[in-house]
Amino acid sequence: MTNQEKELLKKSADAMGILLDEKALERFGTYMTLLLEWNEKMNLTAITEPTEVVQKHFADCLTVLGALPKEKGIRVIDVGTGAGFPGLPVKIAREDVDLTLLDSLQKRIHFLETVCDALDTEKVCCIHKRAEDGGQDAQFREQFDCCVSRAVARLSVLAEYCLPFVKVGGRLIALKGPDAKTEAEEAKKAVSLLGGKIVEVLPVQVPFTDLHHTLVIVEKQKHTPKQYPRKAGKISKEPLQ
Repeated sequence: MTNQEKELLKKSADAMGILLDEKALERFGTYMTLLLEWNEKMNLTAITEPTEVVQKHFADCLTVLGALPKEKGIRVIDVGTGAGFPGLPVKIAREDVDLTLLDSLQKRIHFLETVCDALDTEKVCCIHKRAEDGGQDAQFREQFDCCVSRAVARLSVLAEYCLPFVKVGGRLIALKGPDAKTEAEEAKKAVSLLGGKIVEVLPVQVPFTDLHHTLVIVEKQKHTPKQYPRKAGKISKEPLQ
């Protein structure tokens, strides 16, 4: 990462009220280098221009921080993390977070483990597992203060993948696109059935860009019924109504 790219990331974070020290900026630089290197041999991202990585991945993911619970040492799971978004940028910016990165593809988990080793971060766990299996596993079910997810599925589907991981009193933060309000309206009943309530649909803009998206914040108010999540085919083909 060049000094210009570091400065852009720092300015973007500053504009969101997030302080990135030199150590964090160096870690983002290492992350970018590995992301672009590994992307040449496996499909991690279509965004490969460094300035765009800074804005469309790193700064974009940092918008989650404002909605994250403020308590130190919270347990966060990133479901369907892919190349580590939004979980790893959140962890770099907030070292106190105890992070689990969950993905269904072993190759991506290998990449994430390589990044975490290079970043020398503590309290990061990379798990190769499908979300619907993890949500029924006692090791993970209702064990997290917060679940984050970016561009995985429509909210009614995403909620079934994610809410089983969240403790009662915790929250799901979903990064959504331009249809977020419609998705949130359509997903109200499904979210309620899974023990949650949509409490905020928050438009956000990535500083110094024309990028807009929406954070949908769901509070977990009751335990998720044992039959959820269902098998993957059911979740996607027959979304909860």
